Amino acid sequence: MNLNSHLVQRLLRLPPPLTRDLIIERDLRVPMRDGAVLLADRWAPKTGGDGLPTALIRAPYGRAGMTADPMARPLAERGFQVLIQSTRGTFGSEGPFDPLRREREDGLDTLDWVIKQPWFGESIILYGSSYLGFVQWAVADAVPPQVKAIIPGVSESALTLDFLRADAFSLETPFVWGVQVAGQERRFAMPRALLSGKRVQRALRTLPLNRADTAALGHRYDYLQDILAHDADDPFWQGLDHRHRVAGIQVPVSTVGGWYDIFLPGQLRDFRTLQDNGHPLARLTVGPWAHVSTGVGQISAAEAIGFGMALARGEEPAGRAPVRLFVMGEEKWRDFPSWPPPGFEPRRFHLQPGGALATEAPAESPPDGYRYDPADPTPALGGVRMAFGEKAGRVNNAALEARPDVLIYTTPVLEEDVEVVGEVSAEIFFRSSLPYADVFVRLCDVDAGGRSSNVCDGLISVTGADEITPVAVTLWPTAYRFRRGHRIRVQVSSGAFPRYNRNPGTGEPRATATTLLAADQQVFHDPQHPSAVILPVTR
Repeated sequence: MNLNSHLVQRLLRLPPPLTRDLIIERDLRVPMRDGAVLLADRWAPKTGGDGLPTALIRAPYGRAGMTADPMARPLAERGFQVLIQSTRGTFGSEGPFDPLRREREDGLDTLDWVIKQPWFGESIILYGSSYLGFVQWAVADAVPPQVKAIIPGVSESALTLDFLRADAFSLETPFVWGVQVAGQERRFAMPRALLSGKRVQRALRTLPLNRADTAALGHRYDYLQDILAHDADDPFWQGLDHRHRVAGIQVPVSTVGGWYDIFLPGQLRDFRTLQDNGHPLARLTVGPWAHVSTGVGQISAAEAIGFGMALARGEEPAGRAPVRLFVMGEEKWRDFPSWPPPGFEPRRFHLQPGGALATEAPAESPPDGYRYDPADPTPALGGVRMAFGEKAGRVNNAALEARPDVLIYTTPVLEEDVEVVGEVSAEIFFRSSLPYADVFVRLCDVDAGGRSSNVCDGLISVTGADEITPVAVTLWPTAYRFRRGHRIRVQVSSGAFPRYNRNPGTGEPRATATTLLAADQQVFHDPQHPSAVILPVTR
């Protein structure tokens, strides 16, 4: 069903405050099992706060200003008391800050403490986005019965591990985040972070990468050294991976994501695990957002105050479909019974000679080629980004498509709408002059005026690339309607730097690589090598 503009406004609008007169109890001491004490602030109405449902927010970013006020105040003004806690090693909480490492133990200890407090009522919800959502996934299968819902936004149960895959190392996001949190307790931290954007971008271009922090930023950052030294499947990260716990979650879940969010694939994986294991009450909302977006915060707050509050009071939340998606291109919210939604089936759009794209199989034709030079890497433009000063989401791709190291393939003008909802992939028959190469594929919408806007994309690293190889590329999932009069376009290149680390072509470890080799790449499109993007389209 289509959701009209009035419903869109209701999605983004919170109910009026019940009070604006709040008290804040600061620096409450919460003991952990190992003797460390974590600090927390309690927000509550000045009168009548004791006994209200509690919303627990656990954050590494502090308990004041831009961290706490936009999250805690809307809930405390609308029927919750809110406890916001600084995670271990941050903003007065004891112990070392070892990102993501102890959130299960500390989260369960915090819940045990909360339900024993004299001001606690009968119920609690867990709330927050990104890292603040990860801490919810870390405990959700083992929470006490007083926990009535979790509301994790733009987050997932393994968080950064998808960035650290050996076959698709996402450099920019963990690097930028590592620098941000390392300096966040310094004076004027936010202005410093904003002003340091160019220095961080220079650091990303420094070789070897394991010296980038000291060479370009003047400090050694342990987290940055860890992400360079350990791939996602390294036992070093074992305690940070909670994917195996998701199937055992029984507490109600409302998870909010964005089509251009860094964590979307893992978030949808977690939701699908809940769904496939018969979870009693799980729902998903995905909007046209990147990771840092006011829309994510607004919808998450609305879910906490609607879905979360109803469950905290022992009531049924307002009915809606399990899956609510913003279909880009159509620019409307739609409801579906599951993810991926039923009614869509994979269709191959084949790369063709002459830069064409069509559902028909390709004819005999020579491969297309381009030269990739990691010293002048194909740049990341828009899409899935999280870095100061870098635009995320849908952007004009003209400058990218004008580069000689980007191939484009485009359908004729569409005679009818083509709706794509679900998981997107590509199979590219590829060969490089070097054994080590990357393949980046981006799906775009070209409007009637010729503007090409990115829909979704993905990258994979290939070993043995000097032989013709069918390369499977997983793109970000999407919900998009290509309008009649538009065209569907596919880009193929060998990088999106610095979102993904550039492939030096040598096979050297990413931490210590210093040599950059240019490569001649070929993309095949003939009956024996039918390269294609595979789109889930309406039946």
